[in-house]
Amino acid sequence: MVQLLAPALLWKLLLASMIDFTTRSNKKELLDDTGIPFADIQQNMKELNRVNTLLGGHAITIKGVKEIVKKLPPKQLITICEIGCGGGDNLIAINEWCSSKLIPVQFIGIDIKQECIEFAKSQCTQLNAVWITNDYAAVQFKTKPDIIFSSLFCHHFEDNMLIVMIQWMKTNSKLGFFINDLHRHPLAYYLIKIITQIFSKSYLVKNDAPLSVARAFKKHEWTQLLAKSNVNNYTLQWQWAFRYLLTFSHDRK
Repeated sequence: MVQLLAPALLWKLLLASMIDFTTRSNKKELLDDTGIPFADIQQNMKELNRVNTLLGGHAITIKGVKEIVKKLPPKQLITICEIGCGGGDNLIAINEWCSSKLIPVQFIGIDIKQECIEFAKSQCTQLNAVWITNDYAAVQFKTKPDIIFSSLFCHHFEDNMLIVMIQWMKTNSKLGFFINDLHRHPLAYYLIKIITQIFSKSYLVKNDAPLSVARAFKKHEWTQLLAKSNVNNYTLQWQWAFRYLLTFSHDRK
């Protein structure tokens, strides 16, 4: 059934949603609105976690952690902060990896949506974590976390706000920061649009998943943002499936 449906659906979607991929879309995602019922947000986060797991998104996040901690002594306690933490799925994945490597870790999860923080608390009970409901930029740390990161968060913001975010992550991290986000590409856009139309039960995912790709970045846009942020000595790597991993370490020569 899916095999018969996919070609027809692909053609319909191609005709109905031809867009210009040369620049980032400025269309607002539904999830950025207020007043969304918690049940809808919860379904959205559950489906995004499955996508992250199946398409390697969590593996890219762990790769970012590895890159920054590789020079640390064994078994040194590290503090990792995620901005825009959503339901905490990334932190669970990092905790599992740290446990396998006998690395003690504590977490800080920051999200502006109280519903997301409450959901994260409910599913991250095994984590040594502090949860903060706030705009990340308003948070002031008594002790800076070793690593700050974001995953699928940056594409929600306009370029001028991203410059502020990158500078904030650099200033407030001890060891460094990393960003795991999408690559704007027609193939990525239409594939995720087809997949979510067929398999998703969430209107948020069906609308926002392809829109997230349209709002995402190309390599030259990252290099421009980083130059404007006065961030040098970083690594920017393309990852499957259609993502970029940006890592910055303070001690990198």
